[in-house]
Amino acid sequence: MSRVAITGCGVISALGGSAAETWEGLLAGRTGIGPLTLFDASKERTHTAAQITSTDWEQGYSRRERLRLSRGDRLGLHAAAQAFADAGLDAKRPAGARAGLILGGGGSGLLQGEEYLAGILAGRAPRPSSTRGFFMGTTADLIAERFGLGGRVQTIMNACSSSSIAIGLGASLVAGGDQEVVLAGGVETLSRTTYSGFNSLRLVDPDPCRPFDRDRRGMSLGECAALLVLETVEAARARGARIYGEVAAYGMSADAYHVTAPDPEGKGLLRSMRAALAAAQISADDVDHVNAHGTGTEQNDAAETRALKRLFKERARRVPVVSIKGAVGHCLGAAGAIEAFAALMSIVHGRIPATTGLREPGPDCDLDHVRGRAREARLRVVLSNSTAFGGNNGTLVLRALET
Repeated sequence: MSRVAITGCGVISALGGSAAETWEGLLAGRTGIGPLTLFDASKERTHTAAQITSTDWEQGYSRRERLRLSRGDRLGLHAAAQAFADAGLDAKRPAGARAGLILGGGGSGLLQGEEYLAGILAGRAPRPSSTRGFFMGTTADLIAERFGLGGRVQTIMNACSSSSIAIGLGASLVAGGDQEVVLAGGVETLSRTTYSGFNSLRLVDPDPCRPFDRDRRGMSLGECAALLVLETVEAARARGARIYGEVAAYGMSADAYHVTAPDPEGKGLLRSMRAALAAAQISADDVDHVNAHGTGTEQNDAAETRALKRLFKERARRVPVVSIKGAVGHCLGAAGAIEAFAALMSIVHGRIPATTGLREPGPDCDLDHVRGRAREARLRVVLSNSTAFGGNNGTLVLRALET
């Protein structure tokens, strides 16, 4: 099995329209959570979200394309172009039939579907071409078409762990020699359906979320596109590419407990972390940092804390833990991808962003939380966790490049 290098990053988030702007925002402790203006949420309990306000990704489309492409499609296409450019690969034909795309997603097409339905109800003639973005696999298909990815193209739908699993699966395809290059990550956009659904479950904080805080009241929904270019370390070195780090392994598990609530003891997440470490042939003692799922909900943060304490045992309060959701919101199907990006940048730059919004950790969240300001740290191995509705867990093991 070959080692898998990460050579390119494309990110658009509520913190900015590029990977660099997003990382700078995380280090500065900024939050992208603010008033929601993408659609009318006046009748909801909450009125905030981590909405993308940058506009560069909107440029360059004809009127016809704008009618056909969903918000998620345009975000995905732009982030893909960023990632290939960052990797120094030909953005039109990176590797042809030996290049693939594994995309995690959730409700990216819902907003366009809602607008289509509103048009019908208003008496406008239906435009079939504008329904294409409603289908969850469309964004991946469009990216593959635009960049000539003729290999394996797949959309993963595992709720909020989708894009972590997408990166793990993409890495396994590269490691096993099935694909030379894989673009992997996730795209998620806000929609009325998603926003109303989480409000109805009373899982959303009216104020910007506070992961692991004693006064936490829920999550803040967000949107982003985050894509990574994966290839073998050997191939990357042969073409002189910059290597950010390696995807050492990934793990998956299911709580098999409840459709929305996590297992209170975090048993499923613990299995996912242990499976990832076993696949990477790494001990829990070798882990230097955890980028946690950390949604800001009462149940999730407590369950994840218990799982981490069981994994690290006596080291539990000495391993730095962070959640970036107070900065970029909970990006659902793309959450794992933007969090993997943040974990990767922490390895590269030796700095761990603080958990935005965290003032005083709750008594059930008694770990070494990075708060207040970014922390300097020499990192070799980082875990990036994702949990999801249905008890779907995913864990990535990211590692500094080893000679």
